[in-house]
Amino acid sequence: MLKGKDIIDASDLNKLDVEELLILAENIIENPREYADTCKGKLLGSLFFEPSTRTRLSFESAMLRLGGEIIGFSDPDSSSVQKGENLPDTIKTVASYTDLIVMRHPKEGAPRYAADSTDIPIINAGDGGHQHPTQTLTDLLTIKQAKGKIENFTIGLCGDLKFGRTVHSLIKAICQYEGIKFVLISPEELQIPEYIKGEILDKSKSEYREVERLEQVIEELDILYMTRVQKERFFNEADYVRLKDSYILDMEKLKNAKEDLTILHPLPRVNEISVEVDSDPRAWYFKQMRFGMFIRMALIMKILGEE
Repeated sequence: MLKGKDIIDASDLNKLDVEELLILAENIIENPREYADTCKGKLLGSLFFEPSTRTRLSFESAMLRLGGEIIGFSDPDSSSVQKGENLPDTIKTVASYTDLIVMRHPKEGAPRYAADSTDIPIINAGDGGHQHPTQTLTDLLTIKQAKGKIENFTIGLCGDLKFGRTVHSLIKAICQYEGIKFVLISPEELQIPEYIKGEILDKSKSEYREVERLEQVIEELDILYMTRVQKERFFNEADYVRLKDSYILDMEKLKNAKEDLTILHPLPRVNEISVEVDSDPRAWYFKQMRFGMFIRMALIMKILGEE
């Protein structure tokens, strides 16, 4: 049961929760009008302390498509945060008006801190380089739509694996499924954190290996999950400039890839996927973006108990 539950970390959703959400999302995709008034009279608090396009708009469109309404901000400078209000007070204020809060924050752990400040459910829409559980649900729904299943494939995770919260959340969630092999593709400076290896990959006995070149492994991948090198996570701009173009996926690199490869990207992209790839049938990242709205509709319904 997800009714009234906070979703802060990918581990807040067990495999059964995920499967139920995927089924509901697929039903919404097939019959969207049946759900048009499901959350009528409910109010979503949308608190984005950090810039966002897809996550914020997909949550807001999800609530509107369910018949609910939204209040909140997309720029903390337009709120009392600019006056020095602390996070618990902001959360308590918004909670007094709403039924559910969606929150993005640049500081790791902030959504958990917020959840301790209120009794209404909090959904983490991304906290620093830590977790992004609803992007993970989006990724899993896209994989299910593309492959028909979420078992027995090799997934390549490419780019910024150190700061990429979407990668961290996805590894945590997909380790619950059988037969998943990981190929971790990154420069040495952006390798997956040791705690992800030790606490998740090793503990779940998942098969994985680390490489530095996409070209040497692309032919064996069933799914390629590209990520951007995130300028906002670097303390040193020189390091960012040196690493930002480490991996660029183009048609030349795809020559040796499988015909049924599924290419994913949480977006936004900078230049890590050439625009020439967009028209390739293996490119699923824009479909992935739309699926994000449907899985968030399913999550909102489950948390509010409005199935």
